Amino acid sequence: MQKRIDTSTMDIKERLVYINRVAKVVKGGKNFRFTALMVVGDGSGHVGVGLGKAEEIPEAVRKGIEDAKRHMIEVPIVATTIPHAVEGWFGKGHVRMLPAEEGTGVIAGGPVRAVLEMAGIKDIRTKSFGSNNPSNCVKATLNGLSQLRTAEEIARLRGKTVEEILG
Repeated sequence: MQKRIDTSTMDIKERLVYINRVAKVVKGGKNFRFTALMVVGDGSGHVGVGLGKAEEIPEAVRKGIEDAKRHMIEVPIVATTIPHAVEGWFGKGHVRMLPAEEGTGVIAGGPVRAVLEMAGIKDIRTKSFGSNNPSNCVKATLNGLSQLRTAEEIARLRGKTVEEILG
């Protein structure tokens, strides 16, 4: 369980990834509701994903932003990229993320790109496999980012120096 991140002091940006309209057929016709998949981040290593559901789109978006702020994680960033290659999974969604040299840019599909840009990662190469469902892609990306560790963290956990870890 990761520690809770206080979002009240952060300058948070939000991005709408996907809106889905669902219909419930009842005796009098169809009842429409909306779900909004939102990504929030401060652009310097904090990102969260949330889903909001409501009868109106603006209300679904507001609920999605609140949910995303509650589920924020911290992402280690080395220079402008990630510390090491990582793969994230969620359901049948599978995202592979590889560190890239400065100037490469964010090479990623729509839902994955939204998460990486909100986290503040500037240079990365990604590939999505399996499901292209926006919800699964976003959650797989978040799963991969939560697995990232810096050399300093690994050294501290093993009780060694960074030089011993990197060889």
